[in-house]
Amino acid sequence: MKHTARQSSTRTLANLIRAMDGKRAVTITYINGDREESVRTIEIHDIRTTSKGRIIVRAMCRMRGEMRTFHPEQIVTYTIHRMGFALDAPADEIPFTHMAKTPARLISLEMNRDYPDRVALAA
Repeated sequence: MKHTARQSSTRTLANLIRAMDGKRAVTITYINGDREESVRTIEIHDIRTTSKGRIIVRAMCRMRGEMRTFHPEQIVTYTIHRMGFALDAPADEIPFTHMAKTPARLISLEMNRDYPDRVALAA
């Protein structure tokens, strides 16, 4: 079990991305909006940023059996398991599929997603 307070947010995020890439289930201790602690086993399908720059984790929650949004700063502890995914993401869930090769390309993808009516930046 890893405690997020004992490591950088970058390390936590990198570990969650590795779990997503390896299709490994993750058990998290999470502080919900009501400030209550909850333990969930999740299957991370996407990690993205909102238009306000907040990082969110989109994952199937094994307890609820549905796609949920989790905020990394509200994860207290996590354990990455060897077991793989058991739930399928809903068909209407749109995965983030862009792969950025350079920082400029990443910025361009983010800007185009958040401001679709603006002219695209050159990569």
